Amino acid sequence: MPQPILLYDGVCGLCNRFVQFILRRDGSEFRFASLQSSFSAPILARHGASPADLDTMYVVLNYNQANESLLSRSDAVVFVLRELEGMWEIIGAFVALIPRLLRDWGYKIVVRHRYRIFGRYDTCPVPTPETHARFLDL
Repeated sequence: MPQPILLYDGVCGLCNRFVQFILRRDGSEFRFASLQSSFSAPILARHGASPADLDTMYVVLNYNQANESLLSRSDAVVFVLRELEGMWEIIGAFVALIPRLLRDWGYKIVVRHRYRIFGRYDTCPVPTPETHARFLDL
């Protein structure tokens, strides 16, 4: 199975912290691209999603294959947590038990206030030389 790709709001402080969180914990499984990139636009178009919708995080599974699929919002977060090892995998399993409607409601509350609480960058932060290869939009 190809490596999952996380599509995230590249100027969002919370989203960038989540990417850093993943980079510290997953080894080398995930790849990343900002929603604002030209890399993300065709993927989102294939699934009827808009690159202008920066309120949604996505995980792309089986990129560029016949069975490519897209997880969004809390489903994407749950997938990421369950792919990490240790307590994060367990936390992801517990969060998955919460009905999607409630998870997405909580997700939308966080998204609504993320720039005010976590800040916003003028441009997407540049990854370190060690992680540069994991970013597909550079």
